[in-house]
Amino acid sequence: QALLTPEDAVLSDELNHASIIDGIRLCKANKYRYKHMDMQDLEAKLKEAQKYRLRLVATDGAFSMDGDIAPLREICQLAQKYNALVFIDECHATGFLGPSGRGTDELLGVMDKVTIINSTLGKALGGAAGGYTTGPKPLIDLLRQRSRPYLFSNSLPPAVVGCASKALDLLMESNAIAQSMAAKTQRFRSKMAAAGFTISGKDHPICPVMLGDARLASVMAEDMLNRGIYVIGFSYPVVPKGKARIRVQISAVHSDEDIDRCVEAFTEVGRKHGAL
Repeated sequence: QALLTPEDAVLSDELNHASIIDGIRLCKANKYRYKHMDMQDLEAKLKEAQKYRLRLVATDGAFSMDGDIAPLREICQLAQKYNALVFIDECHATGFLGPSGRGTDELLGVMDKVTIINSTLGKALGGAAGGYTTGPKPLIDLLRQRSRPYLFSNSLPPAVVGCASKALDLLMESNAIAQSMAAKTQRFRSKMAAAGFTISGKDHPICPVMLGDARLASVMAEDMLNRGIYVIGFSYPVVPKGKARIRVQISAVHSDEDIDRCVEAFTEVGRKHGAL
């Protein structure tokens, strides 16, 4: 809203997070929605949007419901070709994706090509509240003067700032946490696939166990909780019809034993309810 005017255009992945969608609805820019991670469709819409002053491509870095990762290299190449800006939301990437946990732009080697990064302090950086935007200094100066959510909200509580600051210190001191996340994610995904489950996405700690049926996802999640494992079933309207799932989120505090016990429980519950 603070950046784009009716003279501009914003191009959004169709599966972007609801917060991105709402932000786009609030702005006065001309709106284009391209098919999920479809670079041919994005290019077609970038060509169509050439008549506008600014073009902003907006995408999640990592998509929270599917565990897949935006093709940022290709997006940045198209943005360069058609003189567009790139905005990524890193709420599901900051702190654990990339060699040092800096996010999808680090993972895919495009840290110098993404214009604007929006992320949260409420997940990997402490799990509390708040967020941040990074980008060119003129943009940040503009947001400080014109961004309504920044101007008309309270400052973060000092405890939240201290927690997030410490989390960043831990990440910058060593890449051990980010590397352990990658290894634990691979362990869970490979063992679940070997057991016969379909896991959406690729190499992301959000591991959606695809089940299809809403009731099946609900009763399996309940049975998992009875076994001491807290996972959440998602179904329509949070995800498309026929794409019900149980979303598992791997954490740095999970041990290999925790992961193996989770896979064993999924296998037992899956057999019980005919999912395997």
